[in-house]
Formats: sequence, C-alpha cells, structure tokens
Amino acid sequence: MAKNKTIETENSVTDFLASISDAKRREDCKSIIDLLNKLSGYEPKMWGTAIVGFGIYNYKYESGHGGNAPLVGLASRKNAITVYLASTFEEKETLLSKLGKHKTSKACLYIQKLEDIDIPVLEQLVQKSIAKIKELYPN
Repeated sequence: MAKNKTIETENSVTDFLASISDAKRREDCKSIIDLLNKLSGYEPKMWGTAIVGFGIYNYKYESGHGGNAPLVGLASRKNAITVYLASTFEEKETLLSKLGKHKTSKACLYIQKLEDIDIPVLEQLVQKSIAKIKELYPN
C-alpha cells in the first residue's frame, strides 16, 4: 500500500508564509490562516511543504486505503489560494452560490483574492465542512 506523501511536519508556517513572493497573496493567506485557526480551534501546522492544516482526523476508505488528514487546510498554489474542505456537506452548493468569485473541484475551493469573496459565507463553509468530517470520522 502506498504511503501518504502529505503528512504533518515540523516545518514552520511562518517560513511558508514568508516564501510566498506576492505580498497581497501572502497577506490573504495569513488572513485565511487566522480565520481557520479561529474556526477550527486548532493551531496551524504544516502538512508536507505546501499545505497549512488545522486539526487532524484518521480516514479509511472501503478500498482499505487510509491515513491522516487535516480537518481543514490551505495552500498557496500557482493559480489560486486553495482551501481544502469536505467533498460534500449540507448546504455546500447553496453557500458556494453566495460566496463570490471562486472555482471548485471535489474537495478544493480556489480563490484568487479575499476581496472576491464573502468572508461570512467562507466561515459557514468551513464550519459545516469541519462538522461533516467530524461526523464521518469521529476520533
């Protein structure tokens, strides 16, 4: 069975933020990290070299594959800030329709800049996502 590459590390969140060359992107990421810290109740930790995660849960799929993942996370990718959420949860589509300018894939929310979105809607998305993950994977 393949080992997960993205695991919690001792890498520095401060160093990660400092590595973001675009000042506006760096400030937006710091603001989102502060928000995720407040909403999750967990301190930010690096997962691998590029994901800031909050909390941890253990998952196991029917295939037998499993591992640990953060309850919610963030990465600064080349094309967008990525927020990692549960793939499905109550009101997800309704909330996304109210969020503002964004793109999505199964469990990723892509944002260009904070001004493009409604922060209280992002807060609701994060809270409902964390609740769903805790329901699916109680530790």
